[in-house]
Amino acid sequence: MELIGLLNYALFMAIFIGIYALLSLGLNIQWGGAGLFNAGIAGFFAVGAYTSAILTSPAADGRLGGYEMPFYVGWAGAMLAAALIAWPIGKICLRFRSDYLAIATIGIAEIIRLVIKSEEALTNSARGISSIERPFGDLPYVSSQAAFLGIVLFLVIAAYFLVQRQFNAPWGRMMRAIRDNELAARAMGKNIEYRRLEAFIFGSALMGLSGAVFAAFNRSITPEAIDPMVATFLVWIMLILGGSGNNKGAILGAVIVWVIWSVSEIATDQLPHEYAVKAKYVRLFLIGLMLQLVLRFRPEGLLPERTTGVTRPEDEKSQ
Repeated sequence: MELIGLLNYALFMAIFIGIYALLSLGLNIQWGGAGLFNAGIAGFFAVGAYTSAILTSPAADGRLGGYEMPFYVGWAGAMLAAALIAWPIGKICLRFRSDYLAIATIGIAEIIRLVIKSEEALTNSARGISSIERPFGDLPYVSSQAAFLGIVLFLVIAAYFLVQRQFNAPWGRMMRAIRDNELAARAMGKNIEYRRLEAFIFGSALMGLSGAVFAAFNRSITPEAIDPMVATFLVWIMLILGGSGNNKGAILGAVIVWVIWSVSEIATDQLPHEYAVKAKYVRLFLIGLMLQLVLRFRPEGLLPERTTGVTRPEDEKSQ
């Protein structure tokens, strides 16, 4: 029984690593590829989760939904909804500099979160949406977990190869040129605003997909699941730790950070109750300390971005 419990937990952890890997890859398109400081990841995650929940959940009185569509329709709808939300946001916010863009996206994510908490007819407010369809949910528990993990791994591998292909294509080289020297790229006739909008929409669509997978895995979604701490802050740490601009680094960062986050929770839960509540803040300390050490001793991340004959401005300063 203990072995089965460990297997269940390992599958649970692997599924969450896959969900965060999708988030990290989406952020890497925006920040690592185009230099867009999106601090509103939780907003696009929430849009994807609730769109999928509305499309796949059974009918309920007093709220939108009841379409009971297959999970893959809900997940495709989540990506589409996140992309559609990202388009007007990008049209407005991408005109700002990186610091103002971060402030704007944080504000938009908070607006989305407040709408989710208050609009009962759309999201069932604080009670959330339950009975969401889960792939292979009718199998025995361990088999269901393993089958769901297979789907998540397929999505992560497919997303990795598609994003990597774009990074290696002329589109990716153009985006890095825009990121590193906007004036030179504009002088060469590149439509900076349009290309940045492309990266913003593509990355947001992946974030929406991760939200849909999260909702299906839990079979429910509530506003508490869209905490910026775990849906934005952790994702940024994953990408910075793994290596911005490197898709392998984005996935590696998701693995390392989530393992530390989960194992530290297990350790604090072993303490007496009066200490366990306070000790949970140690997780934040460990993650923050790890981020500080990485920024101090290896700011390029564990797997730095590979450049082929391109000198970035920060490289010139260091020479």
